[in-house]
Amino acid sequence: MHIVVVGLNYRTAPVEVRERFSFSEQDMPQALLELTRTKSVMEGVILATCNRTEIYVVVDRMHMCGYFIRSFMEKWFGVPREEFTKHLYMYEEDQAIRHLFRVASGLDSMVLGETQILGQVRSAFLLAQSEKATGKWFNMLFKQAITLGKRAHSETAIGESAVSVSYAAVELGKRVFGSFSGKRVLILGAGKMSELTAKHLMGGGTEEVLVANRTFARAQELASKFDGTPCTMQAAMRRLSEVDILISSTGAEGYVLTSAQVAKSMELRPERPMFIIDIAVPRDIEPAIGELGNVFLYDIDDLEGIVENNMEMRRNEAVIIERMIEEEIAEFRSWLQTLGVQPVIRALQEKSSAIHASTLDSLFNKLPDLDDRQRKVITRLTKSIVNQMMHDPIKRIKEMSGEESGSAALDIFTKIFALEEHLQEQSASKELPPSEPVLQEQVAAGVEASSDQVPVPMMKASV
Repeated sequence: MHIVVVGLNYRTAPVEVRERFSFSEQDMPQALLELTRTKSVMEGVILATCNRTEIYVVVDRMHMCGYFIRSFMEKWFGVPREEFTKHLYMYEEDQAIRHLFRVASGLDSMVLGETQILGQVRSAFLLAQSEKATGKWFNMLFKQAITLGKRAHSETAIGESAVSVSYAAVELGKRVFGSFSGKRVLILGAGKMSELTAKHLMGGGTEEVLVANRTFARAQELASKFDGTPCTMQAAMRRLSEVDILISSTGAEGYVLTSAQVAKSMELRPERPMFIIDIAVPRDIEPAIGELGNVFLYDIDDLEGIVENNMEMRRNEAVIIERMIEEEIAEFRSWLQTLGVQPVIRALQEKSSAIHASTLDSLFNKLPDLDDRQRKVITRLTKSIVNQMMHDPIKRIKEMSGEESGSAALDIFTKIFALEEHLQEQSASKELPPSEPVLQEQVAAGVEASSDQVPVPMMKASV
């Protein structure tokens, strides 16, 4: 059995390609059914987000599996493979496992260390499990990936610092005020960055948002998103002394706010600090304002400097997570190796039980006068002898199966106890085992959304 992932993401395919390979929520159960019906596919999970579509499979043979997955995609999406093959990547075995662990940990995201993907991995796995598309291998692997993702964020600081301009502005505001509770925000201009910053500030507990724009209708539109108050630019200047936080991004050619205006407003509120964020290029706010007492002015360069410092911190934390991933890969590989020993142990137990039963039958035939109590005592004692004799060999082969030479040890063990015939009978009568349930609380993960975009290098292999 082999683990493979085939996919495309924001690095390998533009959005116009990615959107052609999106799975609708209502179609996903049927897609999983079709995937598991695909030749060689034994288990499957489909991870589909706006930034990636990835198909994880356990296959019974590596040869041609890339062809079979491409055929599934071609059939499901109705897109000729010639149009998408160049955008695909394919990882096998440890590379596939490593890729899943990096995805779940936020190391393969547009924003290094973001947590939204962890919830998406969790949802994709739980859906596949509920549709009986997973089995023993993926039930273990995805549970391990989700647990690792949670550890990555709880045991490192990779997700703690702002890595977008809007989040950086909020982080600076917390340094000034400690809390945004009861604070009033004024937005000059109705640009997207101002909107994002105001959204984060509102999430922090600000009391009221005023929106001023040269076009009053646009001010009304943005204010409605925050249950705020629209006003003209002139009215905003008159209310300057009332606001605690000012965000400006107007696109005007000159300064929309001067040092004299702010100085006058601060005379009316000498004990209350004012936090000003100038996101505009060219700048909206006269730089001299930053020299006024109790006024904290930051422009786009200040914010981007904070973002870059925080990104460097996240990259340092990512190194720690990469080491965690390697440890988890080794642990999963060790678990896989112990899977191989289970049929051998079962074969030994079945053979010993058969020998025990046959011996007892022969003994009881030769001693017909034994009563039921005597038969039970003999049965129990002889069974104990058999179990004690098997205890150490079973313990040792479990230990040896996890070593580098585990496969060779299993072969020798099988030959020593002459288990070949029993293993063949197991294989001939074997049915697919039912999926082992993984409780939702075992893979629960707290997630939060993020929209920042920072690419992270990734090894790429062709299909």
